[in-house]
Amino acid sequence: MNFLRWGTSKMLMAPAEGSAHAGSSDQEVSDHQLIEACQNGETRAFETLVTRHRGKVYAMIQNMIKNEADAWDLSQEVFLKVWKALPKFEARAQFSTWLYRVTHNVVYDWLRKKKLDSSGELEDSLLKPSEIAAGATTTPSSVVRPDEALMNNELGVKIRKALKTLNAEHRETILLREVQGFDYKEIAQIMNCSLGTVMSRLYYARKKLQTLLSDEKGKD
Repeated sequence: MNFLRWGTSKMLMAPAEGSAHAGSSDQEVSDHQLIEACQNGETRAFETLVTRHRGKVYAMIQNMIKNEADAWDLSQEVFLKVWKALPKFEARAQFSTWLYRVTHNVVYDWLRKKKLDSSGELEDSLLKPSEIAAGATTTPSSVVRPDEALMNNELGVKIRKALKTLNAEHRETILLREVQGFDYKEIAQIMNCSLGTVMSRLYYARKKLQTLLSDEKGKD
């Protein structure tokens, strides 16, 4: 079953939810209502769910593995797993968090199979969560936030280049926070780690992006 019938986008940012592919009435229906419909056998409801979330899922995967063809296949795999697991999905859970948890598992299974790693990266254990405030700002105001910068074509190229230098865990954490907009607790659930680990990864990723973007700015 091909759930991903949309043109492959080379843009880093995904299209906004509720795109032109979905009718206005579909946009008024919540994810949980669509899930209930899916659980009652309405396949049209699942098509609406896919249309609503496929762009962001694809963008997330593509930014993690930097390969459009594989990102397409993995996105397909994510929604296939979601389709199979929906009958057991419980309404008390946040669908978007669960969806990105599935995405996380699919991506990391692929990375393990490819035996890809990033040697030389700073270990999370070297950062002490107790020394990092939850709301700590580690990127100066003169540096554009990643979610805003990615909308700018020229700066977006620099952001993508900088993101490539991070290992998978730090890259995923910064994307989930700054691009997808998840809070710390949701990121911890998605990545199956502690809040302290999320804070450590964000702290390190932001500091490294700050340094790299500052260096790039100095070259302009």
